[in-house]
Amino acid sequence: MNEMNVLLMSAGTLGVIHTLLGPDHYLPFIVLSKARKWTRTRTLWITFISGVGHVGGSVILGLIGIAMGISLSKLEAIEANRGNVVGWMLIGFGILYSAYGIYKYFKRGAHIHFPAFLRPKSIRHKDLHLADRDLKKEKDAGSLTPWILFLIFVFGPCEVLIPMLVYPAAQHSGIGIFLVALVFGIATVGTMLLVVFLGYQGFSFIKLKGKEYRIHLFAGLVILLAGIGMQFMGF
Repeated sequence: MNEMNVLLMSAGTLGVIHTLLGPDHYLPFIVLSKARKWTRTRTLWITFISGVGHVGGSVILGLIGIAMGISLSKLEAIEANRGNVVGWMLIGFGILYSAYGIYKYFKRGAHIHFPAFLRPKSIRHKDLHLADRDLKKEKDAGSLTPWILFLIFVFGPCEVLIPMLVYPAAQHSGIGIFLVALVFGIATVGTMLLVVFLGYQGFSFIKLKGKEYRIHLFAGLVILLAGIGMQFMGF
């Protein structure tokens, strides 16, 4: 077995492991799919796009760093800083969504003034105070939630990927860089999709009839804990 085959096997294995060990890679999609009443197809599509952005961000950073001759230690430091940014982004989003969940818990459908992207469709369209024009604006704003997740994941680092890109770059192997990034990406995104699919299916067995207002607080707290785990516990 040559060195490239070993590197590709390592890329695939590390892609799976780093995804499974990072709850932030899948928990936000699972809980928000339930809170926002996303379909399975929509949930998996949002997960896929976010996963591609997650891997792509690190690949682009690695290629730019290699092209500019930036040392591996500096690239790893940049990735660590990106991790700090994403941790705080998750914490901020979790706090905001938890605040909405607390409000929803106590008001249980009362008229609210939270940003539209934090409101579930059932609340936005039942609000009799909104004109049709306002409903259209809120519907457009409600589409921000997937973009927030995408933005967070684009900033999210893949610390284990960049060191693996350095070896084929040192060998001046463009195809090697491509294959390493491809295998790692497939392993990472594939694992994200599998875990989110299983989580989505599992949640479908939980009946919340009459208690849907609780899921928003739960979703916010899960996202907040994911951010705390990433920022302070190294998940």
